[in-house]
Amino acid sequence: MIKAYAKSDIGKVREKNQDSYYISDSLSQVQLYMLADGMGGYNGGEIASRLAAETTKNYIQNNFEKIEHDKEAISKLIKDAMEYANMVVYEESKKDENLQGMGTTLDVCFIYNSKIYIGHVGDSRIYLIKKDIARKITKDHSYVQQLVEDKKITREEAEHHPKKNMLLKALGCTSYVEPDIRARNLEKDDILLMCSDGLTNMVEESKIYEVVRENKEKAPEILVNLANNAGGYDNITVITII
Repeated sequence: MIKAYAKSDIGKVREKNQDSYYISDSLSQVQLYMLADGMGGYNGGEIASRLAAETTKNYIQNNFEKIEHDKEAISKLIKDAMEYANMVVYEESKKDENLQGMGTTLDVCFIYNSKIYIGHVGDSRIYLIKKDIARKITKDHSYVQQLVEDKKITREEAEHHPKKNMLLKALGCTSYVEPDIRARNLEKDDILLMCSDGLTNMVEESKIYEVVRENKEKAPEILVNLANNAGGYDNITVITII
């Protein structure tokens, strides 16, 4: 049985928590997990992240039984859900001038028949943690990540770059966004970690892996505390799926 544990915190600096998340009931047929990190003044970020997560969840749950349950169909379902959520958030932003420019990251994990299907927009992250290896399985849609790929800076330099949080892609900011979609096998004892950048900007990846391996169930709470102890400059949300 798949279990998930989550913790979301406002941090030490921000006035509102603009992160949203969703985790399925462990007995649900549709094992769906989502994390969104909103951005925008007024209440924009809070609205964008909540609306993106709710819209994506409802779209997947309402349409899962209408499709073939194979890799191609499920991947398309997640892509369609995220593209629809993008349109809903974008249209909502046009109704109120205070919400113009709001957007959100969105990470989706859908687990079915020992496969994990991933949808990703923005710079929130999903990590796959095994006993002997751990790695990030999403690519940040950020200016700094592009500099790394163009070999203009190193990965080490990217971690402390002043424009680290400048996004090249977010959900809801334009009329269309194309999410990254991928599928991979999920093996026994694999752990998935989903997190907003309020964690990864504050805590080194090696420390994150160590905490998750040592205490899977309490890792979200421990990691949020570590991020806050390091300054807590942003909202922090962590989900472990085991």
